Amino acid sequence: MTVTGTSPIPVSVVILSHNEAVNLPRCIAAVSACDDVVVLDDGSTDESQAVARQAGARVVEHPYTSFADQRNWAMAHAGIRHPWVLHLDADEVMTPSALDEVCQATETMSVNQVGCLARKVMLEDRWLRYCTDYPVHVPRLIHQDGPRFVMSGHGEIIDAPASARVLLSEPMLHYTWSKGWPDWWERHRRYARAEAERIACGDAQASLGDFFSSDRSLRRKAIRSFSYHIPGRSMLRFLYGYIGRGGWRDGKAGWLFCRAMARYERMIDEELRRTRCESR
Repeated sequence: MTVTGTSPIPVSVVILSHNEAVNLPRCIAAVSACDDVVVLDDGSTDESQAVARQAGARVVEHPYTSFADQRNWAMAHAGIRHPWVLHLDADEVMTPSALDEVCQATETMSVNQVGCLARKVMLEDRWLRYCTDYPVHVPRLIHQDGPRFVMSGHGEIIDAPASARVLLSEPMLHYTWSKGWPDWWERHRRYARAEAERIACGDAQASLGDFFSSDRSLRRKAIRSFSYHIPGRSMLRFLYGYIGRGGWRDGKAGWLFCRAMARYERMIDEELRRTRCESR
C-alpha cells in the first residue's frame, strides 16, 4: 500500500504539541493519508487544539514531563488504533515518499525493530544540506508491542540495541525555526540545561569502542562525549560545521546556523559550570 493508493494508510501518527498552531496545519496535512492522527497537546495557550481538530486530527491532552514520557504515554493511553505508530514533532513534515516508505517498512519490520528517519533541517525554505551533519537518523516508527522511548540529554532515544534500528532512506523535513529565532533560543536554553545535567551525572560518557562502531549514531555520541573535555569547544563547533562540513556552501543560512550552534555549545558550558557550582 502506498500514499498514492485509495485506502487509508494503516499507521497511527502521534504529534507532540505545545503552542504549535503555526506548525500543525502543515504537519497534519502531510500525514492526511493516515486515518489515525493524534495530536498530544501539553496544555497549549494558543489555538493549537482548535487548529488540530479543524485539520482532522484527534486531540488528547496530557501534561509534559519529557519527550520520551509523552510519546510513551500516547502509546498506552491515547487510543492508538494501529500496531505501528509514527511519532512526529509539530515542526516536522513528512514528504509523500517518506510516508510511502514508512508504510512499506511496516510490512517487513519485526515488532522489536525501530524505524529511524533522517531530517532535512530547513531554515525558512532552504535545506541546510552541509552544516547539519545530514543524515542524522532519529527513532520515529515503533510498534505498540515493541521497545519504548527513554531520555538522553534533551532528546529521546529508543531502549533497544543498535541492531534493532532500521534506517529509512527517505527523509522528512524539519522546520526548526518556524516560530522564529526567539523561540529557537528559548528551546535551546532548556536543551543546554538538560545536556549539562546529563554531563554532570556522568550519563554523557561513551566507551572507546563506540569511536570505531559501524553505527554512526554511536560514533557521534562518542565524539560528542570526548568534546566535553576539549577547551574552546564553541569555536571548534563553528569551524567543524562551517569549514569541516562545508557549511559555507549553505550561504548566509549556513553562517547563521553555525554561529547559533557555536553559541549553543557555550550555553551548555555555562550551564555545566552553574550545575557544578550548585552541587558543591
